[in-house]
Amino acid sequence: MRDNYGDFLIRNWEESDRTRAASVISYVLSEYGLGWEPNGADKDVLQVEEHYLAAGGEFWVIEHQSQIVGTGAYYPVHRGEKAVEIRKMYLLPSVRGLGLGKFLLQQLEAAISSRGFQQIWIETASVLVEAVKLYESNGYQPATGVETTRCDRVYVKSVVSGQ
Repeated sequence: MRDNYGDFLIRNWEESDRTRAASVISYVLSEYGLGWEPNGADKDVLQVEEHYLAAGGEFWVIEHQSQIVGTGAYYPVHRGEKAVEIRKMYLLPSVRGLGLGKFLLQQLEAAISSRGFQQIWIETASVLVEAVKLYESNGYQPATGVETTRCDRVYVKSVVSGQ
């Protein structure tokens, strides 16, 4: 992935991004009163190669003026039909409200569809009000079966594969 949204660059994660990407996610979680869990729900951010790349997924970072301001990722899951889970979709407060989240979600969906997947799952927390609104306004349907302890909502969306 290498794409632009205005003066933002969305690109594939590189090993040198590990600490900065983790810092963005940790900051956003703390902003909403959610804990950073390096040995639990956030272990995947510290082990991107194993959890995303080796598993057949992708992890992207969003840069603005050479600073990482957001992340977005997905990997295959054994849930539903030819499914993936979108994870770690976080934007710093300074870049919210610009349409970047919607653009990132659309780019993730396009990449997922082009790789032949048919379902997208997303787990989130109700306190992440902007995220809930984004998912619901983009066709994600409430589902059951939350697997991450800090999350209390799960959504699913079918996609047409191979586009």
